[in-house]
Amino acid sequence: MKRTILAAMFAAATLFLAACAQPGGNPIGQAQQEANRQTVLAFYEKGLNQKDADAALQYVGNRYVQHNPTAADGPEGFRKFVTFLREKFPKSRSDIKRSFVDGDYVVLHVHVVREPGTRGNAIVDIFKLENGKIVEHWDVNQPVPETAANRNGMF
Repeated sequence: MKRTILAAMFAAATLFLAACAQPGGNPIGQAQQEANRQTVLAFYEKGLNQKDADAALQYVGNRYVQHNPTAADGPEGFRKFVTFLREKFPKSRSDIKRSFVDGDYVVLHVHVVREPGTRGNAIVDIFKLENGKIVEHWDVNQPVPETAANRNGMF
């Protein structure tokens, strides 16, 4: 009897530890993580490629904290950025090369070409979601150089 109880306790502890050892130790399930990815992809397509701020903002929560020091917080800050893109770079295109999800965070690796025929920039965008809505954004931006010290490419 003691062995059965000990075996059951060991099995329960093993299952608990395995659940905690998921990437990031995050309790959010795969279905919610994939929903978070799709939310960010739709936001990006509507806002940055179609340049439709209102359509993109349906994916934003009741707050939108911007960590890019050149962009303002909130929906109005995002609208200003989309207006800037539409006016200055109407043919800009953001090509998402990779996306990664860890719980409430979605990371995109993007090739942005603001003017056709240019090399563009490599961008990493990080989004935080709460209750399935985007609430924070960080980004890192690097020009694609003419020459590189290796043949690996940036994408």
